[in-house]
Amino acid sequence: MKPAENPAENAPDAPDGRSPALDARLTVARGAFTLDVPLTADPGEVLALLGPNGAGKSTALRALAGLLPLTAGHLRLDGAPLDSPADGVFRPAEQRPIGVVFQDYLLFPHLSALDNVAFGPRSRGLRRAAARAEALPWLERMGLAEHAGRRPAKLSGGQQQRVALARALAVRPRLLLLDEPLAALDARTRLDVRAELRRHLAEFEAVAVLVTHDPLDAMVLADRLVVIEGGRVVQSGRPAEVARHPRTDYIARLVGLNLYQGTADGRRVTLPEGQVLATDEDLTGPAFVAFPPDAVTLHRHRPETSARNLFPCTVAGLDLHGDRFRVDLTGPLPLAADLTPTAAADLDLTPGTRVWAAVKATQTHAYPA
Repeated sequence: MKPAENPAENAPDAPDGRSPALDARLTVARGAFTLDVPLTADPGEVLALLGPNGAGKSTALRALAGLLPLTAGHLRLDGAPLDSPADGVFRPAEQRPIGVVFQDYLLFPHLSALDNVAFGPRSRGLRRAAARAEALPWLERMGLAEHAGRRPAKLSGGQQQRVALARALAVRPRLLLLDEPLAALDARTRLDVRAELRRHLAEFEAVAVLVTHDPLDAMVLADRLVVIEGGRVVQSGRPAEVARHPRTDYIARLVGLNLYQGTADGRRVTLPEGQVLATDEDLTGPAFVAFPPDAVTLHRHRPETSARNLFPCTVAGLDLHGDRFRVDLTGPLPLAADLTPTAAADLDLTPGTRVWAAVKATQTHAYPA
């Protein structure tokens, strides 16, 4: 499915007439790939950049950080230009009021936790004692005061992540960049640190931009999602809105929905290949239809059912998905179904098994494309 057109343009002013704290049009040409992403955010807002590999997320982050100059567009923070090719303006990374938490944290291995956090204040001219005095409250805020003298190798993954966050915040940035900040953690630690990070971000008064592949990280931590595919914004909005109304296959897979695009005529949506989906919404014109995999019931023989959506399918594969089996189906309507282990065993499903898939119209959700 092609991404729906996105009307993203240059950043609008905030509702009260003020310019947003972050006002950017990130345009970067790199060989055959061009990034063209508008971003705006108000103080205290957390943006999450999502997208498949190669979409341009890392390029956007590097442009924000000053590690990659813009080819065109602009980048303003609190009204001050940081990058504007047309005006010959480019402030290098070390001169930007920006803090960065990298995926692998990049802590200095020869420095203690305290001196890692004090590095930013020291690089801005404070003497060692004054920088340490400024750094210690940040470690205390992270619950790491008792570990101030330890080097990174003596800290757990979660503790290293918190030291990296404290180091980024100690320079009092006006923009905080988080590059896959939880990716290096195991599942248990990730759960705990995600909750802590959410609390710290809620207290952060400037703008934060999070780059992540993990939809749960994005949904929990961000106020707004910006989804990038092929260097362009294909959808943006509040997490709940994006999850309820996905507009590309990537987003639908991300939030765990079957998604189709077609033309609505009343309570029927006709897909480009001719299949028809019955829905509960009354629409006219281009439309999406979405439904979760657990709305799909499977049958070995054509069932007598009230479901108005019934399709013959072939099992392409089965994977354990949490406590359920995710069944990938091919046929007139490729889709995914979630079954309990008991139901999967009763159906005796294997790749190549022919089944009937049923979806009630009341369990679909149609919305304008």
